[in-house]
Amino acid sequence: MKISHLKSMKRGWFVGDFEPTIYSTNDCEVAVKSYNAGEHEESHYHKVATEITVIVTGRVRMFDMEFHEGDIIVAEPGEVTDFTALTECVNVVVKLPGANNDKYAI
Repeated sequence: MKISHLKSMKRGWFVGDFEPTIYSTNDCEVAVKSYNAGEHEESHYHKVATEITVIVTGRVRMFDMEFHEGDIIVAEPGEVTDFTALTECVNVVVKLPGANNDKYAI
């Protein structure tokens, strides 16, 4: 058995081929990410990985669209998106495969 805490992880990422992690694998990456209203991540895309974002709480803007609690957004390889937290929010993000160094800024 392993026990840890999200506060011990980097930016909410807790499964993947990086440190720290609770479960090391390059098959996928998983995070629970919390944002304050107005926080923004720049436009980027992945060449290999598919990135799935679940909006657990709050409202966000991705792909020039607004998403709310319960929405699930799938970004396929090559699709460009950015991210803005419109309110305080919590998201679960899954990246398949883990594909280290597969984030390309625009």
